[in-house]
Amino acid sequence: MKIFDCTIFLDESMMFEVRLNTLDKYVDKFVVVESLYTHAGNKKKQNFDINNYKKFKDKIIYILLDKEPKNLLPILTNGEENLGNKRINTLKRIRLQYNALSEGIIDADKNDLIIVSDIDEIPNLETIDDKVKNKILLFKQRLYYYKFNLLYPNYEWFGSKACKKKHLVDFEWLKYIKNKKYNFFRLDTLFSKNKYIDVRILENGGWHFSKIKNEEDIFYLLSNYGEHNEFEKSGLSVKDYKEFIKQGILPYDHFVDKKSSTKDKFLKRVKLERNNDNLPTYLIQNFKKYKDWVS
Repeated sequence: MKIFDCTIFLDESMMFEVRLNTLDKYVDKFVVVESLYTHAGNKKKQNFDINNYKKFKDKIIYILLDKEPKNLLPILTNGEENLGNKRINTLKRIRLQYNALSEGIIDADKNDLIIVSDIDEIPNLETIDDKVKNKILLFKQRLYYYKFNLLYPNYEWFGSKACKKKHLVDFEWLKYIKNKKYNFFRLDTLFSKNKYIDVRILENGGWHFSKIKNEEDIFYLLSNYGEHNEFEKSGLSVKDYKEFIKQGILPYDHFVDKKSSTKDKFLKRVKLERNNDNLPTYLIQNFKKYKDWVS
């Protein structure tokens, strides 16, 4: 069984480097799709350069999208009446980028394992072997913010998901499967496209390194990625994110609605010790290389 690690790319060169080095000994092919349009529809330059990853060049399958989805809805003004159309167009762009990953697994065997994640959601593959029996694998991941060692405690993040190629409907389907294993008596699973019984949850499933960027780059990311409409309505600024990073807090509590401003927003500093299994071995061994992103 070969493993295909599949992700989408905006401008996260450092994070992709960490991903490659963390997963290299397990993964046979890294599939990455970059679009010349952000999820907000803004034109961008090509940021991915395979020559930045010469050690892994033979393992990388790079796909560049240079067009928008078909049948985008018209946006006539910036008023409230267009928010629905903007959101629909965003979802179409996300769908197009994720499903373009299928071009990278054409040569995969039906029993090869296909993993999909955002680029900052790195699965822990130590427990994966050739005897994957479940239809769906869900990776329960630790959530870090702003720095590689600033942990958001007690929060379960399910970013990376996997299945064998023979079970893959499409990449959007796999990415948005519900983060739960349902009981066998749940009859609704027989008709659902995102609820499944035959699921294995990997408890030590990896790491979500969210917003490992400076405040300007975080603002650009949030203004252009999937939930850009909600971010625009939040009114948060570059200055706000500079303060969030300085204080080690989140703009909202993940345990409740995003509009909340409750106290459960504080990050916890994790020590970079060699016997620490809370972080990838590669980061522990090379933290000096990424010292600007360690708190």
